[in-house]
Amino acid sequence: MLQIGLVGLGAGAAAALLFASVTSGTWMSIPLFYLAPLPIMIAGLGWSHWSALVAAFAASAALGFAFGGTFFIAFFAGAGLPAWWLGYLALLARPGDAGVIGTAPGSAALEWYPPGRLVVWAAVLAALVVLVAIPNFGLDAESFRAGLSQSLTRMLRSETDGPADMPGLGNLDRLVTFLVAAVPPAAAVIATVTSVFNLWLAARVVKFSGRLTRPWPALAEMTFPKILLAALALAIAVSFLDSLVGIMAGVVSSALLMAYGVLGFAVLHAITRGIGSRPFLLGGVYASVMVFGWPILALSVLGIAETAFDLRARVARKRGLPTRL
Repeated sequence: MLQIGLVGLGAGAAAALLFASVTSGTWMSIPLFYLAPLPIMIAGLGWSHWSALVAAFAASAALGFAFGGTFFIAFFAGAGLPAWWLGYLALLARPGDAGVIGTAPGSAALEWYPPGRLVVWAAVLAALVVLVAIPNFGLDAESFRAGLSQSLTRMLRSETDGPADMPGLGNLDRLVTFLVAAVPPAAAVIATVTSVFNLWLAARVVKFSGRLTRPWPALAEMTFPKILLAALALAIAVSFLDSLVGIMAGVVSSALLMAYGVLGFAVLHAITRGIGSRPFLLGGVYASVMVFGWPILALSVLGIAETAFDLRARVARKRGLPTRL
């Protein structure tokens, strides 16, 4: 128990330092800021979810003491609690069938929490974090847009020492108008990506240290529940409403589309098995997504098609391959 507490305190200190780096105002602090949940996830996966919970509280308390209550709430609700919950879910297991991979040879077979559900949870938590922040700018669509517009205008003018026009970007008002529409869904997408990446990286670190208790999952075989398609369709439909509810639905649909993009990568890995040019194909797709961003939409469509039509099984049957690893 003492070790769990000490590890939690150490992880909390590391998380607080990473999160506090954003106060420096430098561009290099941005990736450090997004890595803030990583130590908490490492503590949760390598020791116990209690250790992760201690880390979340310790980091929040340290930030609150140094910078005020706003930082306490921002970190605990936006980073600490989601990191703890994802780590907790990742280590959930129940007795499974004889064919399910166990924790060790000769041990009782266990069915571990599916990686696809973890990705869905990452998207849901990311959407919730953004949704909780929306009322800070306004309680209806007009006041929200006005509040966010004022905040963005102040930030951009402080970056450019106050001129109305930004060289190379056109009129400041046009840029702000674009950002007001783009920031909420973009924030949900970024939060989803960073949550999934931090969980994957934490699991790799803990696995390398030999402390990961669950076997590494077959990520190319991850699946999503079919009901999620209905939730996505409903969110997309509601997002066309010109109201605060429409803005919130846009946040939810963006997070879910990003989750389906992750599933699309899994499908791509599965259906390209045995193809000689597979490394070049996968490398090109990853590079295009990282450079341009928008190709993730094609992968989202691929993930949606997989959930609806079971593409991996169809391709495997057509090529005479096993439908599962």
